[in-house]
Amino acid sequence: MLELMDRQNYVASRALATVLFLSLRMQRPLLLEGEAGVGKTEIAKVLAQGLNRPLIRLQCYEGLDISTAVYEWNYPAQMLEIRLSEATGETERSAIERNIFSDDYLIRRPVLQALSAKEGGAPIFLIDELDRTDEAFEAYLLELLSEYQVSIPEIGVVKADEPPIVIITTNRTREIHDALKRRCLYHWVDYPTAEAELEIVRRKVPGCNAALSEELVGYVQKLRRLDLFKNPGIAETIDWATALTELDSVGLDPEMVSDTIGTLLKYQDDIARIEEGEGRKLLEEVKSELAAV
Repeated sequence: MLELMDRQNYVASRALATVLFLSLRMQRPLLLEGEAGVGKTEIAKVLAQGLNRPLIRLQCYEGLDISTAVYEWNYPAQMLEIRLSEATGETERSAIERNIFSDDYLIRRPVLQALSAKEGGAPIFLIDELDRTDEAFEAYLLELLSEYQVSIPEIGVVKADEPPIVIITTNRTREIHDALKRRCLYHWVDYPTAEAELEIVRRKVPGCNAALSEELVGYVQKLRRLDLFKNPGIAETIDWATALTELDSVGLDPEMVSDTIGTLLKYQDDIARIEEGEGRKLLEEVKSELAAV
């Protein structure tokens, strides 16, 4: 699994590779928790690419309901079928119901798509940012995660022929219920170490020179220890490295940091704190530590 992730340019820890392997072998959903921006969603994308499987993504948000996430009926088409049946003299209610509540009128949303997929093998089913939904929808997923099936009142149970590979992510804005956690394997995705983040920058921004890469990674690592309102994630580190490379920078200085800090920090209070002098102090520490190596 480490080799598979490496081929897709994802720098994974041994613990992450192990839990991914176990999730595949045991056919158990995998719950990934961690701060926003640490690469949880990317894991599902990389797994889909590495295994050559389709990726089906359910992006969660407040107010997400079954009709958006699981299925709904094509009501205009059903009404048209009812009118046509009446026009042709078909009035038997049970026959009409069997006809309109059939697969032809069923609109499959991500959950049902994941259970019904045929081509390309079992898909990777990404349930992204589950903590943004309410507890009622979370409870609805329990049947899916334990039996790989959902119940549709009009037609019965829809069960997957081959269980999808389910990846669930959460930014921990609220606690996920124990009933759901029991059905999953679990892994906490933390911010990368300096060595791992440096390797990520080297892979994702190959044009960034070695000295600049070391300085910016060291700076970001120190920023995350300041208890900011929103710590920069890996995506922000890559954006900053890309921006500095586009500006032909070969090293960090206070002016360059100030000019480009908006690619790294996204809250004004955090930016003000850095520009008031704390950022200059961090930069001096980074340069001093690198000079001593």
